[in-house]
Amino acid sequence: MPPIPIREPAWLTEFKAFIMRGSVVDLAVGIVIGAAFTGIVNSLVTDLINPVIGLLIGGVDFSNIFLVLSGERGPSLDATRQSGAAVLAIGVFINNIIKFLIVAMAIFWLLRVLTRLRIRQEAKPSGPSAQEKLLMEIRDELKAARQGGATVPSRSVPGDDAPLA
Repeated sequence: MPPIPIREPAWLTEFKAFIMRGSVVDLAVGIVIGAAFTGIVNSLVTDLINPVIGLLIGGVDFSNIFLVLSGERGPSLDATRQSGAAVLAIGVFINNIIKFLIVAMAIFWLLRVLTRLRIRQEAKPSGPSAQEKLLMEIRDELKAARQGGATVPSRSVPGDDAPLA
């Protein structure tokens, strides 16, 4: 008995085509790089920026600024939360704002550089300019005149009364 052929559903073929498109792969790469970048930004804010801000505002642990809504205040945000108190973690919120601003600034500068590169790439002329075409015509006429033994035809440059030959 011959094996029963199993056909792939049409949606599976479409899904494979969708996944293999360049934009989906680029998006996946962007997400992976973004996750790694998030770790760098978290460390930047937590380990470098917050201590400097804390020093400037009088030695306060910036990430430990919080307001207790109900319950008992503990020595730290984590201890207060573990005791079951309802808190507004103002310092954590400010940390997240700083992280967002850093990521937004990095994306802004990256897009700015990419836009400038794209503009420069599009600005490159695809062919010779009008002046280069004119110079090539003159060169070709001079070559033809030298090979044929004829005199070079006179041509005047716009705005110049003297002939070229």
